[in-house]
Amino acid sequence: MRCPFCSHDDTQVKDSRPTEDNSAIRRRRLCPNCGARFTTFERVQLRELTIVKSDGKRQPFDRDKLMRSMQIALQKRPVDTERLERVVNGIVRRLESSGETEIPSKVVGEMVMDALASLDGVAYVRFASVYRNFREASDFGEFVGKIGGEGEL
Repeated sequence: MRCPFCSHDDTQVKDSRPTEDNSAIRRRRLCPNCGARFTTFERVQLRELTIVKSDGKRQPFDRDKLMRSMQIALQKRPVDTERLERVVNGIVRRLESSGETEIPSKVVGEMVMDALASLDGVAYVRFASVYRNFREASDFGEFVGKIGGEGEL
């Protein structure tokens, strides 16, 4: 692992332990070159996943991108970071255990929509506005009307 401070290539692991939810290994590292200490998190990846976009383009699945998109929807909302981490881990596990290596982006989007609906209603509407490509204020009204009538939230 490369040192983030001096870019030295050979750092030493001083301590390793699983995270509280057992989704990653937390490692404390020391750089023998500059003496800096830092933490890394390593996650087990069950298989390489490829996301197939609606236009047919393929790109590698990026867990961090999934996390960022959900964080943006949840910005300034009362949802604990640990809870979000557990939800993201659950989505990743479901994708990895699906048996498929190529997953349509629509499947991931729907999983995120379902997760946000149970986490926070405002974040759910925020994400839906981008995911479903709302163009006008009336699109928000129609969507909120539908979810209000269906009892999704």
